[in-house]
Amino acid sequence: MHDQDLRRKIIFLAAFVSLAACLQIFMEHFIYWRESLLGEFWRLWTAHWVHVSWVHYLLNILAFICLPFIFPRVTIWHFTAILLILPPLISLSFYFFLPNIEAYAGLSGVLHGAYVAVACLHLLYRRERSFATLVLVLILGKLIWENTIGNIGTAQLIGSPVLVEAHLLGVIWGVVIALLYILVSYVRES
Repeated sequence: MHDQDLRRKIIFLAAFVSLAACLQIFMEHFIYWRESLLGEFWRLWTAHWVHVSWVHYLLNILAFICLPFIFPRVTIWHFTAILLILPPLISLSFYFFLPNIEAYAGLSGVLHGAYVAVACLHLLYRRERSFATLVLVLILGKLIWENTIGNIGTAQLIGSPVLVEAHLLGVIWGVVIALLYILVSYVRES
């Protein structure tokens, strides 16, 4: 990673971490509330940028900060696209396909989608293929674990039940986004 690129990524990460922290202070105005979601459209995004507790915030932010260092090919453009595209896809999926979800807050669905999307793209690079495959296998294992055994420890740590549906939706949309990105890149090169 070049020094200038690293500086830009650190500034971008710091800006997002700061924004999420500011939103956290007034989280009740930004979480996903099904009954007011379409009237307060910002919640499509902000629900994923706020958290149920500061511990929840710290865990998710740490995972988010690690992404560009684990996958150095991730650019600020990728980060911006992920933070703007995945949240409304997950929120609208809750709204239309999981109407029993009344409230939600947290970045974890977006994180799952981001890691999967980036790992899928890194499968295209021979040198990163093994590591990207490992990340995808670990995420798949985590999804299986969550949907069979559960997340009691995590729920106790963050002070709220873990909505594993967000993780699954994030992964599904992450794969879709990666495939669309690869398809568009392929068409441009042709």
